[in-house]
This record gives sequence, structure tokens and C-alpha cells, in this order.
Amino acid sequence: MTDSTRIVLDPAVLSGKPVIRGTRLSVEFVIGLMADGWSEPDILQNYPGLSHDDLAACLRLLLAMF
Repeated sequence: MTDSTRIVLDPAVLSGKPVIRGTRLSVEFVIGLMADGWSEPDILQNYPGLSHDDLAACLRLLLAMF
């Protein structure tokens, strides 16, 4: 269900919420930024450790939930 190269589930990180690999940023947090109107350039500028592919993986995970 997750894009295992980008999204990981680890019970030791944020209580097992899906997070972007190598970060403590949850998919829920990133989707929330998008829902609040942040654009991709806004997110990437404020979180330089993220990439377009990370954001796309978050959206794919959201889509898989429906």
C-alpha cells in the first residue's frame, strides 16, 4: 500500500504513522499542508529535504486509501 522507496511505517517513529523516508514528516502532515493551500514550491522551499517524488508518494498513498 505504500511506496516503499519513499514512505515508511516504523512503530518507533511517530507511533507508526506513514512518514517520508529519512524524515520525521508524516504523510498526514504533508497532505495537511497541501490542503491548507501550500503549493509544491512552498513545501519544497520550507522543507528542503523533500523532493517532488516524496510529495507524489504522499498523494499516491492518499489515493490508495480510497
